[in-house]
Amino acid sequence: MSDRNPGDLHCGMPRCDIWMRAIAMPADTNPHGQIFGGWLMSQMDLAGGTCANRRAKGTVSTVAVDSMTFHQPVFVGDQLTCYCDILKVGRTSIGVRVEAWVRRFNSDEVVKVTEGVYTYVAIDENRRPRPVPSE
Repeated sequence: MSDRNPGDLHCGMPRCDIWMRAIAMPADTNPHGQIFGGWLMSQMDLAGGTCANRRAKGTVSTVAVDSMTFHQPVFVGDQLTCYCDILKVGRTSIGVRVEAWVRRFNSDEVVKVTEGVYTYVAIDENRRPRPVPSE
């Protein structure tokens, strides 16, 4: 997997940036040896939150996971990469599409395993919603 913009390679979107990478570890597995969906969702939330934080120019809070589709399992040793693209910016909210891809352990195989849409709200120092600045 390269660090190039994946618009042509993976996401099929005009602009799609890498926001996080992680390695799936044994502690993150269910009794069947696959990575827990909750671990995967949390990694995607970290990536989407980082993307939204940059766009909001400050703290954001996750308010919704609007959709989530699991396509393939993730296994111990897989290298997870999360790609994010901002879908919508409202007055205080930011919608982020997150795609999770893995490079299979000891392989060059790269597959999309999960995708979802997360909504974040920009918050101020009192943890109250605040307007998202214009770019």
